[in-house]
Amino acid sequence: MKTLYLVRHAKSSWKHDVEDHKRPLKGRGERDGKLVSKKVAKEIDPPQRIITSDATRALSTAHFFKDALEIDETNFETNHDLYDFSGQNVMRIIKSLPDSLDKIMIVGHNHAFTSVANMLGNRYIDNVPTCGFVMLQFDEKKWSDITTGETVKTIFPRDLK
Repeated sequence: MKTLYLVRHAKSSWKHDVEDHKRPLKGRGERDGKLVSKKVAKEIDPPQRIITSDATRALSTAHFFKDALEIDETNFETNHDLYDFSGQNVMRIIKSLPDSLDKIMIVGHNHAFTSVANMLGNRYIDNVPTCGFVMLQFDEKKWSDITTGETVKTIFPRDLK
């Protein structure tokens, strides 16, 4: 069985004059990152690896989950290809994950994450909000074989306030 945890980056700030890739989190994003990651840590088995987009807002969000889930540095990596908004790169990364890993968390961006959650899950999600968490499980033994799995859990910031 394979388990995929999707986390959309927390709310970012538009007040800084920086390129999109370098946009930081805003205060609400930091608060939501702490809130959701702590809730997730109480409700799931930790992933064996966290893979995050290298965009500042995604990387900052991923660090909240890394800390809450007590993931060590050797199982935390960035992947520029997760700076993807269509979902094609995200799907390619998922399908090429090492089969020795059964639980993976990826942190990235919309519209890709809503699309992937709907493509791979069995429950329609209108929009994965900022700092939204989606847990999907698959009966397959190989990541390359996954198709539609089960949407097991969602944790969204609005549900915790």
